[in-house]
Amino acid sequence: MDRMVSYCGLVCSECPAFLARRDDDAELRKRTAAEWSAMYGSDVKPEHIDCDGCISTGGVHTPHCSECEMRSCGQRRSVPNCGRCADFAGCPTINGFLSAVPGARAVLEGERNGAV
Repeated sequence: MDRMVSYCGLVCSECPAFLARRDDDAELRKRTAAEWSAMYGSDVKPEHIDCDGCISTGGVHTPHCSECEMRSCGQRRSVPNCGRCADFAGCPTINGFLSAVPGARAVLEGERNGAV
């Protein structure tokens, strides 16, 4: 399977919600829901751990996808991810996110430089 990079630089094809959907793995959904509930201080249900990948326009997505500013902006601008956006360097939304997730910055920088 090809690597699928989300708008924000997370790698969808490595995400537990994507893998649980692909493999129809109920146990992975349950474990991930518990981990994400603790990590984000919210009540994530196992049925929320089901996604075809952020960049896919159809199919199933986690509930967060419908409220993700980076995803909606990327779709409006028709860019494959934020690293490919002309406004990447000065965008407060993506840079705010990337300050907390430096690994995603490295992915987007690689995308920006053509090293996928």
